[in-house]
Amino acid sequence: MHDATLRNRLGQWLAPSRRSDVPPFMVMDVMAAAARIEAAGGHVIHMEVGQPAAGAPRTAIAAAHAALEAGRIDYTSALGIPSLRERIARHYRDAYGRDVSPDRIVVTTGSSGGFILAFLSMFEPGDRVAVTVPGYPPYRHILTALGCEPVLIETTNDTRHALTGEALLAAHRKAPLKGVLVGSPANPTGTMMSREALAGLITAAEDAGIRFISDEIYHGLDYAFPAVTAAALSEHALVINSFSKYFCMTGWRVGWMVVPEILVRPIERLQQNLSISVPSLSQIAAEAAFDGAAEMEAIKHGYQENRRILIEGLPKAGLAKFLPADGAFYLYADVSDFTSDSFEFAKQMLEQARVAATPGVDFDPVHGRSFIRFSYARSPEEMREAVDRIAHWLK
Repeated sequence: MHDATLRNRLGQWLAPSRRSDVPPFMVMDVMAAAARIEAAGGHVIHMEVGQPAAGAPRTAIAAAHAALEAGRIDYTSALGIPSLRERIARHYRDAYGRDVSPDRIVVTTGSSGGFILAFLSMFEPGDRVAVTVPGYPPYRHILTALGCEPVLIETTNDTRHALTGEALLAAHRKAPLKGVLVGSPANPTGTMMSREALAGLITAAEDAGIRFISDEIYHGLDYAFPAVTAAALSEHALVINSFSKYFCMTGWRVGWMVVPEILVRPIERLQQNLSISVPSLSQIAAEAAFDGAAEMEAIKHGYQENRRILIEGLPKAGLAKFLPADGAFYLYADVSDFTSDSFEFAKQMLEQARVAATPGVDFDPVHGRSFIRFSYARSPEEMREAVDRIAHWLK
């Protein structure tokens, strides 16, 4: 009796906070299930996670080796190594023709660290922040954990699944919004916003006093037309990017933000207290990664071939409906002809066809039961085999 009472008291004392009660990032659960099959000797084709098959650029690896040989890997400035911030600023001149001061660049622990810093510096608990669905799940999960209210705005085929100023203002009229976050190229859809569409959305947001955050982690991986940075359209927008996708440096956990000048010092204070600084070895490698652009462009051409294989092959396999795959390395396929439960569909496809993909309910809790996200960041050979396996399984 005493032990039961003690366990009950400990359970109450150590009970997790309400803010920690966020849904799991489902793609990680799919990865774990695939790993169990592989541990038992099965061969799984991984299309569930946005993990480039290639490694970091050779220039980044060489720079990291040299830094390790030098012997000291120390703390850096909370805002990042000055030379890396300057190199990122130069990237905006080279890639977009936009002058951005290095003083407005903040190096972060991946884009995930950027989201946390952005939300903490821009919003108060209880603030309503618009995000689109389908959309990247941690947007809404991080906002929830920080005490904000994510406001889900559905996108449609009529706007090529891009958020419009009209839709944003309609949500704002129902109850005031403090911010909005959009991604282009988007996860999970791969769709992109044109310059005109992005500029119109930013103008609508700023005229209404809604703070604007642009997730540009998939920039560089654009196929339909060149991606546009919000930094070229407004000095008040906050831009988040990362070395994870285009530069194939997921595990290095290094990203960056372009922030409005007024937020630089608040974000610096937050970074000082939350993490002191981003790992210096990752920052050194990231700076050198810019010199590996030719290598990264070759990898991008591989993604384009994978995209072609899926766009041509999946309809023959039975999955003929999907959203425009403008960029990133995702194809968001409609599976409503086969199921109304994308989680169960993904589970059976993994168990029976040995193809791992992510159920749409991870990205859209309302309509995602009819969609599956396929990542095509692996090799062309794996993409062809995946199409064959899916075709055989759906017969």
